[in-house]
Amino acid sequence: MKLEKVTSESAGRSRRYHDACGAAHGLDLIGERWALLVIRELMMGPRRFSDLRKDLCGLSANVLTQRLEGLEASGIVRRRKLPPPASVQVYELTDWGYEIKPVFMVLGRWAARSPLHDPTLPISAVSIMQSFETMYDPARAGDAVMRLGFVLGEDRMVVSVAQGVIETRRGDPDEAEVVVRAAPPVVAAAVYGKVPLAALEGEGAMTIDGDRDVFARFIDFFHLPEKAG
Repeated sequence: MKLEKVTSESAGRSRRYHDACGAAHGLDLIGERWALLVIRELMMGPRRFSDLRKDLCGLSANVLTQRLEGLEASGIVRRRKLPPPASVQVYELTDWGYEIKPVFMVLGRWAARSPLHDPTLPISAVSIMQSFETMYDPARAGDAVMRLGFVLGEDRMVVSVAQGVIETRRGDPDEAEVVVRAAPPVVAAAVYGKVPLAALEGEGAMTIDGDRDVFARFIDFFHLPEKAG
């Protein structure tokens, strides 16, 4: 059977690898600059264009439009209008789009071993939540059962740990054992930089309501991997 050459100019890409390897085609789909980060920001549910623009520092409205159009044409992202009273247009991953999550997590853990990785750079609310799932060490968590809430600016997240599994989602943090209020980079400083909580609270950068010991134990579940080479 003769294989036909398939092109997809409708996806908005003129530069392609022209290679039958699945990884090469994967780069055809998501290899454009910012494409993976747009996907990352959609991992925890639908987002408005303005939300994506706010959380992707340095990304222009024009480039964001191009990336969303390309991902939509490839079947990775779709648009829909939320029902009343919201009645706004949002972007979300398709079922197939969500399937990239394990790849994304492996890439994140692998890249964190780079000597050039700088964990002090800006990080979004979605990104810090995804990092928890990526860097979580079930051996350290053991038989821990806990629910934590995070108020990260306008974003409200809930993290649950039980039976060696961690889950992150958007949600109301009020029923959590402890609620942490801080900017995402400050949470990263506490969890990955191991900056003492008392110091962050003393500076007014973080507020902790509820059982502080739960958050302190939670922090020990995460350690950046050893650098390569």
